[in-house]
Amino acid sequence: MKISKSLTLPSNTHTVVTIGTFDGVHIGHRKIIGRLIHTAKQEGLSSVILTFFPHPRMVLQTDAQIKLINTIEERYAILETLGIDFLVVKKFTREFSRMPAEDFVKRILVEKLRARKVVIGYDHRFGRNRNANIEGLKQFGLKYNFEVEEIPVQDINDVAVSSTKIRRALEEGHIAKANSYLGYHFMLTGTVIKGKGLGRQLGFSTANIAIEEDYKIIPKQGAYVVRSLIDETLFYGMMNIGTNPTVSGDALSIEVHFFNFEGDIYTKRLKIELLQRLRDEHKFDSLDQLKAQLEKDKAAALAYLADTDVK
Repeated sequence: MKISKSLTLPSNTHTVVTIGTFDGVHIGHRKIIGRLIHTAKQEGLSSVILTFFPHPRMVLQTDAQIKLINTIEERYAILETLGIDFLVVKKFTREFSRMPAEDFVKRILVEKLRARKVVIGYDHRFGRNRNANIEGLKQFGLKYNFEVEEIPVQDINDVAVSSTKIRRALEEGHIAKANSYLGYHFMLTGTVIKGKGLGRQLGFSTANIAIEEDYKIIPKQGAYVVRSLIDETLFYGMMNIGTNPTVSGDALSIEVHFFNFEGDIYTKRLKIELLQRLRDEHKFDSLDQLKAQLEKDKAAALAYLADTDVK
């Protein structure tokens, strides 16, 4: 997959294009992307996803404070596994949002991306104030010589998944439900930083993960079963998202204790996959009580991993 942030493709390229933010790249998105790739191969064209960053709501509704399922780098990495030829990332601005629908079609789809076909969901809207729909796109197709392949309502509804549903599941701590909608394990990607050393004091040394992107959604506070690839080796562990109330903490932290791992991973960038939720975060009366709970969490995590075929 080649990534273009300038809307520039090789001069001899003709394409099949689909359009969207694709936050989460969930199983509903994959149905559209699968259709895109199949059509491109069938017609001897290159497959293109046109996506936008920042998310339009981050630009147009600054008070909405939308949180995204993926960082842009995570989205790139997931899309790269799906077999598309080009990912085109258009910077979304207020000025771009005011572009009339026909200008968008002519200047971007036709002139820049050289679209011969556009694969789109039945409910897609675009252009200034999102005032153009798929019927309008079909009319532009007749004018500018490209076809529009509509994904029927029943195909979309059969999946019954949306990024909004996934965000809600994450906020409520329903990680298994979110993962089933995504078709992969929800991830947190961040850099290992030094913490306060409380975990080591309790016999559970932790990697403290700093998430740089403030738009990334953080799941409900609590303990989770996780895994991560460290230096090409897969390690399992348990993670706490919370404020450490037992020691009067107030700042949110993300701390991972890896099982059977020894080594210095400070400054490493890790992708932490969340497999299962264990419990809510609690305030304990003493560090001894907290340590006892961590032992129970570890036993529960190991039991889950033993009983579950995690892939």
